[in-house]
Amino acid sequence: MKTLFSTLILLCSLVVGCSQSLEPIQLSAPDMTREATMMQAFAQRKSTREFSPRMLSKQDLSDLLWAANGVNRPESGKRTAPSAMNRQDIDLYVCLEKGAYFFDHKQNTLVPVTDQDLRTMKDAPVVLLLVARGSGDEPWGAMDAGIVSQNISLFCAAAGLATVPRASMDAPALARALGLPEDCTPMLNQPVGYFRK
Repeated sequence: MKTLFSTLILLCSLVVGCSQSLEPIQLSAPDMTREATMMQAFAQRKSTREFSPRMLSKQDLSDLLWAANGVNRPESGKRTAPSAMNRQDIDLYVCLEKGAYFFDHKQNTLVPVTDQDLRTMKDAPVVLLLVARGSGDEPWGAMDAGIVSQNISLFCAAAGLATVPRASMDAPALARALGLPEDCTPMLNQPVGYFRK
């Protein structure tokens, strides 16, 4: 038992140590003046698997995350994506070349998790990982992840960004690398970037 406890302490310190080289990133407030209409977003929505290596601007990344599942009603804390029974059970992790971050929707901040490159498509500058909290046996997490994924896809279409929703990934390895609790399940990953010219 003492050995198990020591091992757990060592693993926790390694995860914390890995993220210490990364700083939190305060995101920008969403730009509500973007001009694309919903009908234009639906018309432009498509899956794209080729990306420019150029990193998203801070404003594009901020707007993307807010549209995906940010707080749109600060007085109640409710979000841009609906969820079954208001469970708000989808967490977003932002995987970049330099490391992975947790999207703290309440503070509109990226919180460092690890300096490992966990992108599931290495040619995309950003990969969003949609993680469901709660029992993986319940259908709500899959449904709610699908709703967040559609928010991402529609925002990308409106903003001229390339994206594709994907289920293919090594979910157990990602969960371990991110230090996810046992009741958290990676559901989808969504690479995002500018279009390759």
